[in-house]
Amino acid sequence: MRTMPIPRVVITLALVGHAAVSTQQQEGFRFRSGVELINVTATVTDARGRFVEGLRQEDFRIYEDGVLQEISHFSAERVPVSLGIVLDTSGSMAGQKMRSARSALDRFLLELLDRTDEVFLYRFSNYPILVRDWTTDRESVSRALHRIEPLGGTAMYDAVAEAIPLAGRGQHQKKAIVIISDGNDTNSVTDPHSLRQLIRETEVLVYAIGIDSRGGSGFTLRVPRAPLPVPFPIPGGRGRGGRPGGSRRSPSDERVNEAALRELTDDSGGRTEIIRSVGDLDPATAGVANELSRQYSLAYPAPGHRDGRWHEIEVEVAGSKHRVRARRGYVATR
Repeated sequence: MRTMPIPRVVITLALVGHAAVSTQQQEGFRFRSGVELINVTATVTDARGRFVEGLRQEDFRIYEDGVLQEISHFSAERVPVSLGIVLDTSGSMAGQKMRSARSALDRFLLELLDRTDEVFLYRFSNYPILVRDWTTDRESVSRALHRIEPLGGTAMYDAVAEAIPLAGRGQHQKKAIVIISDGNDTNSVTDPHSLRQLIRETEVLVYAIGIDSRGGSGFTLRVPRAPLPVPFPIPGGRGRGGRPGGSRRSPSDERVNEAALRELTDDSGGRTEIIRSVGDLDPATAGVANELSRQYSLAYPAPGHRDGRWHEIEVEVAGSKHRVRARRGYVATR
C-alpha cells in the first residue's frame, strides 16, 4: 500500500490506449495488442465547481492498479473534438421541450463549438435514426434538427448503442456524445449492463442532460423487458424487430431515470446533469461545451497488459482540494 505525506484528491479515471506514431502525430485510440500509450482526459474543478486552469504536468500523478506511472505527454490546450448529439424525440418532448432543445442546440452547434469540431446527430423515439452523419457543416445539422417532430416512445439505450461506435470512428482523438432526454427508456432491446460494458471499452466521453420538470430523482436502473441475446445490437440492426409496435406505455408515464443516466456517463469521465426546467437546457449544453474546451490531456506508457481485464486508473492533483473527473479505467484487449 502506498502512502503520501501530502493531501491529495484521488479519483478513478479511465483512459484509453492508442498506438503512438510519433510525438507529434498519433493514431486514434486502439484497444489492442501493441498499445504504447494510455491517454487520459481529466476535468479539474475546485470545491465550488469552477474549472481549474494553469495546472502543470508536475501537478498530476497517475496510478494504474495502484502503481505510480510516468506521465510522458501533457497538454492544457483546447483540442478538436468529434462530438455526437443523441436527442430524445419521443412524444413527451413535444411543445416547449422541443422548442427549447432546438434553441439550445442551435447555440451549441453554431456558437459554442470550434470550427474544427465535427458533429453527428441521432434522434430516438421508438427506435434510433441517424439524422446527420459526421460533418463540419453545422448549419445543415441545425436545419435537420428543425424538421424533426416528436412522436412515439423512448429507445435511448438502442440509440446510445448505435452512437458509441459511430463516435469511436470520429477523426479527432477526443471523442464525446451528449444525450438529451426527458424520460426513462421504454422501447429499447439493448440491456443497460451490456451498454455500460460497450462504453467502458471505448474512449468516448458520455454526457447526459435529463429534463425532469416534475422534480425528484433517484430512480433505480431498470431492466428492459426484451434484452438482446447478444451483448449489444449488431450495427445497423437497431433492435426494431423486438418491438414492432412500439411501447404500450405513454412516454409521459416514464420520468427521466437519473440513476440509469449516471450508469452510462460516470465510467466514461463524462457526467449527468438533471435540470428541472426546459429553460435550463441552454446553460446545460453550454456547460458541456465549456468543459470540453477546458480539460487536460495526459498520457503515460502502457504497462503492456494484454489480459482482457479492466484496469483501474487513479489521478491525483497533489497538495490541493481540487476535484478530478475522467474515465475510471480501461479494458486491456488481448
